[in-house]
Amino acid sequence: MSYLPVNLAKSTIWTILFVFTVSGMAQDGTIYPLKAPSESKAIPLGTGSVENQPAPETWFRQWGDPMARNISKATLTPFLPDPAKANGTTVIVAPGGGFRWLSLGNEGWEVAEALAKQGIAAFVLKYRLHPTPESLEDFRVSMNRPTTPPVGSSDDAQVTAPQRPRSNLSNQLEDAEAAYAMIVKRAEEWGVDINNIGMIGFSAGAGLTMHSTLNSQTMDLAFIAPIYGGMGAVEVPKNAPPMFNVIAADDFLFQGQFGLIESWNKAGRPVEFHLYQNGGHGFGLGNPDRTSNRWFDAFIYWLEVNKFLISKSGE
Repeated sequence: MSYLPVNLAKSTIWTILFVFTVSGMAQDGTIYPLKAPSESKAIPLGTGSVENQPAPETWFRQWGDPMARNISKATLTPFLPDPAKANGTTVIVAPGGGFRWLSLGNEGWEVAEALAKQGIAAFVLKYRLHPTPESLEDFRVSMNRPTTPPVGSSDDAQVTAPQRPRSNLSNQLEDAEAAYAMIVKRAEEWGVDINNIGMIGFSAGAGLTMHSTLNSQTMDLAFIAPIYGGMGAVEVPKNAPPMFNVIAADDFLFQGQFGLIESWNKAGRPVEFHLYQNGGHGFGLGNPDRTSNRWFDAFIYWLEVNKFLISKSGE
């Protein structure tokens, strides 16, 4: 049975893609070519390739962060804590990028390193993406072509909803499920408590976190943390995991919506929600002088209070 409602596809997925297009215009965001890093610790998930993928995986740098696009082979990269600090808690980290690229530095490796410092085993999921143009210049053009005028522009009154883009997340869900299965299989090796595996995602990664929660038949997530993802209402499955949710009031994706929070609350499932005054979109662990910069501390405290930092393997 699929729990994915129509409004999640319409409100969350295409909005994430639209926001990434518009936000590229709003900042300096110059794109520079980048040599692919070695990723020596990345483990192939073996979930296949991407249909009609015209280009090889390539990397670029934007806003100082390394990003990858045209990913057709999913991988999982472990960031394991010092054994003296390890608590068995495990988090799958899903970076964002509108399902067209992945912000692997800002929303992947840096987050995983911060989690590992808290004794948490973190695993960055490099999931498959929808194809983008092969040349960097054509990719730049595709990023800078909004389907509607930016909010607040002189044409705001003429704005109509952008056409819904490709929203099939079957590849991404398969990658997330394969990552979860690999972590469970190698739990003893990695010091993982299989009863305490959560998932955190950013923007499109938040959408994948939610999609996995609502649709997967194989993942049993202990907790989830969608960070600046879509806020539309969803149909909450029975025994949905506790949710920690963060977004900034000046984020394109917020738009005054509280549907996701209300859905969790009405279903009687635990939810903590932080609406910050500012931070914009894509702030990762934080940007200078933004109220949203303390969200990670709040997340760790939430895990602690809800006893997710205490091993449950013996229960």
